[in-house]
Amino acid sequence: MTNYPNNLKNISPLIALLIIFAICLIYPNPLIANWSVKDVVIKGNERIEADTIKAYMAIETGRMITPESLNRALKELFATGLFADITISHKDLDLIVNVVENPIINRVAFEGNQRIEDDQLSTEIQLRPRVVYTRTRVQDDTQRILDLYRGSGRFGATVEPKVIKLSQNRVDLVFEIDEGPSTGIRSINFIGNKRFSDSALRDEIVTKESAWYKFFTSTDTYDPDRLTFDRELLRKFYLRNGFADFRVLSSVAELASDKESFFITFSIDEGKRYKFGSVKISSNLSDLKEDALDSLIKTERGQWYDSDKVEKTIQEITNAAGDSGYAFVDVRPEIVRDGESLTIDIVYSINEGPKVYIQRIDVVGNMRTLDRVVRREFKLVEGDAFNAAKIRKSKQSIQNLGYFSKVDVENSQGNRADQSILTVSVEEQSTGELSFGAGVSSNEGLLGDIGIVERNLLGRGQILRLNTTLSTKSQEIDLSFTEPYFLGRNLLGGIDFFRKTSDQQDISSYDEKNLGGKIRIGYSLSDEFRHNVRYTLRRDEIKNIETNASRFIRDQEGTRTTSSIGHTLSYDIRDSKREPTEGYIVRFNQELAGIGGSVKHLKQTIDYSYHYPLGGGWVANAQVRNGHIVGLNQDVRINNRFLLGGGSLRGFEPGGVGPRDLSTQDSLGGNFFYTGTAELSFPLEISKQFPLSGSFFSDVGALTTIDESGSGIGDSGDPRMSIGVGFGYRSPLGPIRLDFASALMKKNYDRTEGFRFSFGTRF
Repeated sequence: MTNYPNNLKNISPLIALLIIFAICLIYPNPLIANWSVKDVVIKGNERIEADTIKAYMAIETGRMITPESLNRALKELFATGLFADITISHKDLDLIVNVVENPIINRVAFEGNQRIEDDQLSTEIQLRPRVVYTRTRVQDDTQRILDLYRGSGRFGATVEPKVIKLSQNRVDLVFEIDEGPSTGIRSINFIGNKRFSDSALRDEIVTKESAWYKFFTSTDTYDPDRLTFDRELLRKFYLRNGFADFRVLSSVAELASDKESFFITFSIDEGKRYKFGSVKISSNLSDLKEDALDSLIKTERGQWYDSDKVEKTIQEITNAAGDSGYAFVDVRPEIVRDGESLTIDIVYSINEGPKVYIQRIDVVGNMRTLDRVVRREFKLVEGDAFNAAKIRKSKQSIQNLGYFSKVDVENSQGNRADQSILTVSVEEQSTGELSFGAGVSSNEGLLGDIGIVERNLLGRGQILRLNTTLSTKSQEIDLSFTEPYFLGRNLLGGIDFFRKTSDQQDISSYDEKNLGGKIRIGYSLSDEFRHNVRYTLRRDEIKNIETNASRFIRDQEGTRTTSSIGHTLSYDIRDSKREPTEGYIVRFNQELAGIGGSVKHLKQTIDYSYHYPLGGGWVANAQVRNGHIVGLNQDVRINNRFLLGGGSLRGFEPGGVGPRDLSTQDSLGGNFFYTGTAELSFPLEISKQFPLSGSFFSDVGALTTIDESGSGIGDSGDPRMSIGVGFGYRSPLGPIRLDFASALMKKNYDRTEGFRFSFGTRF
């Protein structure tokens, strides 16, 4: 075949083509070129449906087939373990698949076994009736049976599998077993022992010499695993008696010539015998001081070295670390031997411990809330490495849900030394909220709002919110639904519907009506970094403009449709989202209007809030906020501009700061604003039953810039400033808040407010 191409050079091209064509006819091969499969024909199958085989192959009729796809189909079929042989050929455009099915096991039996029962053998092997027979599985089960016999001391056992063919491609599998004689221990000897006799050492190990009267025990048979355990027992025995350098040099098992027993020989090096010298504790953990741990040391200078006492000391220190909040620590004794004085100095070094893995997470105490709602807030899953920081974050995330009045996370030892079981204990609280709000202003008088929220709908963690604002100036209905784990993923999905009518006559001499909806999607980029995307469609109407209203407002009359997309990026490392005392949050928000509709603008805001604990319940808070809106080939409408005052700048009315028509005193809103707040909050608890809090604050800010211009507009970017004091009370009905503020820096056209009041309750 090597010279075949060279021979073609001496043949005319026509004859060469004829020869190649004849070879292809004689040796048809579907792998020569790609071709389209008309049909897949399965042959040889008796038990397995043809459609099932086709599904495994994943070859569709009418599609081009390649050598790679055929190879992949063969691998998929063999991987099922259902077939002993598979061949593929083709006829015309049909793919012919010939299969030889592996038989099905009808029965599994054992013969010759007396020492080990059938039930025990059946438990050990993998093959079962109605399971597909393969040679590989039979070989694996044969080895399992041999290992079982050798573990019971019968090293002469043999296992021979027999296959009895039946009709309908079934087989009986029979394991013929020759158990052989019990391989006992004829003698156990020690080499190198001086301090302790052979008989004393034999008493310390599990393996025993065979004797006629030891018919109730199996420890007189050879087991290599048991021999390994005996080496460890010898080491511990010598370490308890001061021999810190003890080593087992070797442990040899020799089979006797009659193959019925073993000779066991341990070669050991006892080493020198030591006493305890100085013992100290060194801690790298700030909360664990050496002086406080000295009383936990269980050894004294001059005593014979005892490894058990060292282990007890380590356990006592570990327990003390656990009481101090360290779930797992590495307490490592650093041993320094003095060969001349034959003493051992020990320094117990306390460091962060080895990795421990989560075996299981249990949730208890949740009667209404589903387990998955709690579990999805956990930063760890079964199998993850134990991480105290993530556990703390998980606990805080569960608390942030607001579903539970108390959340505890406890850990306990799992099935292995490197496993831990976490138990999340929760106490549920009411998640329905009925809130009332009220305020007093110099121009609007009393106003209030009513909100109904269920933050854990049907125990699924879903949020259903209905908010109604009622006052002499405005009426608003807002209905929203939020699924925090949309499509079973860490993806927040929500939808909102709103209708609002507001009386802005006292502020800007017009009425406004808004009707629309919103779709929201949010996801986490990290534990602290989050991104939210939204689409809003709303219809805004400015109407009932007073005849003596500002001309800048009269030009805004009419109905407009806004279609916008927006997003919010936030980075939050606060210790709590509801009542933060430490950390900060940064938010960046953008909105682009003009995706259809008649309103076109670009709007963005950024805000930063920082909390710093001062101790004793005192917390310092600093906030900065900035916003800007610009029209896209059109002026910004008054209802899309920023307003400043009220809660955003205490000491001033809502809309009391910013551009204003000086002739009509109508507030015009602004395109640019900034605010800053410095606040110091502190506890005023007379008693635990009367939790009061107080705060000192100072607000600063300004609102400026509109598209209109003229001498009749008051517009200044100069900062306004206020100072004040606030009081809070977590009453049985809910939180109550009172703020008293006074404007220190203002313009003569600004409107001020000295007092604000709000309260809420829950059900």
